[in-house]
Amino acid sequence: MSPRRTQILEAAVRVIAQDGVRGLRIEKLAAEAGVSTALIYYHFKDRGGVLHAALEHINHRAQTYTDQAFADSDPRAQVEHMLLLELQNTDEVRETSVAWGELRASAVFNPDLREPLHATTRAWNTDVETLIRQAQDTGAIHPGIDPAAAAERLTALVEGLSERWHSGSITFDRAHELLTEAIGLELDRTP
Repeated sequence: MSPRRTQILEAAVRVIAQDGVRGLRIEKLAAEAGVSTALIYYHFKDRGGVLHAALEHINHRAQTYTDQAFADSDPRAQVEHMLLLELQNTDEVRETSVAWGELRASAVFNPDLREPLHATTRAWNTDVETLIRQAQDTGAIHPGIDPAAAAERLTALVEGLSERWHSGSITFDRAHELLTEAIGLELDRTP
């Protein structure tokens, strides 16, 4: 990806996180990125192209910090680590998470975003499901747990806790505590 395109996408994530999807205007994005509107149209064709590319960029950003979970050799620890890495109190993770939430919320009114969001959510669920299956193979998680359902519950919980934390309904520490406890309850239960 060209440095200019990356610069524009980083600015798009900032604008979406600050002003929401409805607040993303090409002129505002150009000012935030320090480029001309013509350059944005050159790279992305239209506002919809910016939104789709921003979603891909958000996914890439999240993957860069959640990939740290694979440093653990134990699949169960990888599941826990991957999910907890989504709740980090850093500027990049907060901005990524808020922008993701804004894109998800806007998909209610913007059907063009639904399929890419669905595909991304499905991929995230599949990653967690795969790790749960691997942990089952090692005996670290009960074989009777449905990995797909557990993955879906846990990723949905991450999103919900993240939104509550970012909106000030709960503290970061409380969100982290609740997620840690829920992971344990989900993965340690006997069906």
